Amino acid sequence: MNRFLEKAETLDKTDSLKSFKDKFVADPSLIYLDGNSLGKLPIKTIETTTNIIENQWGKNLIRSWNEHWIDLSKDIATKIAKIVGAQPDEIFVGDTTSLNLYKLLVASLALQKEKTEIITDDLNFPTDLYIIQGLIKQQFKNHSLKILESTDEIFMDPATVREAINKNTSLITLSLVSYKSSFLYDMKSINNLAHNKNSLVIWDLSHAAGATTIKLNETNTDMAVGCTYKYLNGGPGAPAFLYVRKHLQDKLTNPIWSWFAHQKPFDFNPNFIETSGIQKFAISTPSILSLGAIEPGLDIILDAGMSTIEVKSKKQSAFLIELIKEYLIPLKFEIASPLDESQRGSHISITHDESYRINRAMIDPRDKSTKIVIPDFRPPNLIRIGITPLYTSYLDLYEAIIRITEIVTTKEFENYSTEKLTVT
Repeated sequence: MNRFLEKAETLDKTDSLKSFKDKFVADPSLIYLDGNSLGKLPIKTIETTTNIIENQWGKNLIRSWNEHWIDLSKDIATKIAKIVGAQPDEIFVGDTTSLNLYKLLVASLALQKEKTEIITDDLNFPTDLYIIQGLIKQQFKNHSLKILESTDEIFMDPATVREAINKNTSLITLSLVSYKSSFLYDMKSINNLAHNKNSLVIWDLSHAAGATTIKLNETNTDMAVGCTYKYLNGGPGAPAFLYVRKHLQDKLTNPIWSWFAHQKPFDFNPNFIETSGIQKFAISTPSILSLGAIEPGLDIILDAGMSTIEVKSKKQSAFLIELIKEYLIPLKFEIASPLDESQRGSHISITHDESYRINRAMIDPRDKSTKIVIPDFRPPNLIRIGITPLYTSYLDLYEAIIRITEIVTTKEFENYSTEKLTVT
């Protein structure tokens, strides 16, 4: 037997999380390695959303607001808080990641009016940069944006961040885990660097929450945002979350004055009175159908335990890197993620000149008897292999790498167009 296949089977047999795979909807005809973009559907979510639609909405109608829905956002926030190391009253769940980032950026820049520099890096998610650029053009015209340059868009030298922060730095905003390379920042170190210059920090946790241990309180984090549809398995377009450390909440003002940020929204007072605490960052009526779908995925993570999930993530990443070195490096692939596990999240990126067509061959094999493998592609030439320990097996990783090897050695990818699909 192939030694890597034997190792995969042995590791799967001794995997303490192997039973959790059965909690998700499965398709034996495919291997799913894109949980870093969209998490799998928990089986319990089907029951939960059916109940919301058929009973709470269908039968109970508007009575469900008082009986089920009005506190649903807070209930979800309590569970997310446990996953990211915060207090329940420091997490708000609702709106989108971009909208939550917008709220925190405006509130932070208004708080530190005398400072006019914003720092980010070229590893950050592009949408985050768009929002900052828009704010500078529309509202904070005296501000400037400094984008720090990484090493080959893979790794950021901490010294680069340290040297960039100065007395005029109002705010630093970074992705904890880079969407491309999976580079993982030392959150506590960056927070300390910023605080030494009286600067604030906003973290984007979208590619980290649910796969990487996050300790917002212990690292003295100021603010953060994150989505729930990746490793948290909340479903496509699921509501996002934001975090604001308790001592900052009274100092910040939500720039969007709206109904659910009002002190007493159901008094229907024509004048806005800001509520206190984390609820001030709410805007409008919660999206109950998608909000309710988040909870089952969170329950699975809490049951498994974040420390156990992270241990398996690192172990699977190490195995995957072994496979890549053995099978793919000789085929002119390169690893585009940090090799040091302390500097890496839960996906591994690889590069090849034909990455896009290889990716298409994996997802849409012409031979319908061939098992489908779903990673994703990111320009210019990255294939991202997402590891979601709750449902990714070691055998999945082995079979995926063997499939890539087959596609390249047989030149199967040549049967596919270089024209990009709308969603890659």
